[in-house]
Amino acid sequence: MSLMPRTLTLFAASALTLAIAGPAAFAQSNKPEVKPAEIITPEAKPAERPSYQARPPASEFVFKTYYLSSVSQQNDANEILIALRNMLEPWTKLYLVSFQNAIEIYAPPEQQALAQKIIGDLDRNRKAYRLTFTLADSDAGKRIGIQHFSVIVAAGQRTTLKQGSKIPVITGTFNPGSQSAQNQFQYLDVGMNFDVSLDDSPNGLRLKSKVEDTAVGNPSEFGNNSGPLAQEPIIHQTTLEGTSVVTLGKPLTLGSIDVPGSTRHVDIEVVAEPVS
Repeated sequence: MSLMPRTLTLFAASALTLAIAGPAAFAQSNKPEVKPAEIITPEAKPAERPSYQARPPASEFVFKTYYLSSVSQQNDANEILIALRNMLEPWTKLYLVSFQNAIEIYAPPEQQALAQKIIGDLDRNRKAYRLTFTLADSDAGKRIGIQHFSVIVAAGQRTTLKQGSKIPVITGTFNPGSQSAQNQFQYLDVGMNFDVSLDDSPNGLRLKSKVEDTAVGNPSEFGNNSGPLAQEPIIHQTTLEGTSVVTLGKPLTLGSIDVPGSTRHVDIEVVAEPVS
């Protein structure tokens, strides 16, 4: 019985100790952990910007010149330059030297390798084709003449062919009525004129053509030879213009024309062949 008061005293002391220490320990265990804030910038975290790479140091940049061997038109060189600008990193430097038919690039080696591949894929020879136009002239159903005109056309380019004469026409006179009078002339193209362009398409060759035939009228159509119409000839003109799909080796009739005031009839035909 003598030990009970001491036991109670020890129990009370332990309880008091827990009552004092318990709230502090509980508060400490539930306190949230505070972390320092992170600031993500394009320079510090390039991986957060997958569209572009961080600009390398200037020491990694190299300069190269690429000469275009198959490009013959300014527009084609511009298209290659646009493709490079769209595919390379924005901090690369590119410059087109037109008179040298070359592109200069200032970029790191991996960008130079990509540029070389793009140029190699685009700087290629265009396919070339021989177009033969046939003009078959008939009179009253009887064939009276055939003319053939051939041109070489590269895919994606334009070619013109003219055959004929230039006719002078007086358009004005200086110092009229005097001994020093001088006439001013303008020359008109008379004859055959072909203006064609060709492009590859899934179903064949897409041909855009303009065939024009002009001729000087008979002298009787000029009026009185002593009058003001003596130097103003009448020009007869026939034009056929349009877009067609041509199959290699297969003739295609572009159109048929009846010559006014006569029984003549002209058929215009074209055939395309590859040029090896």
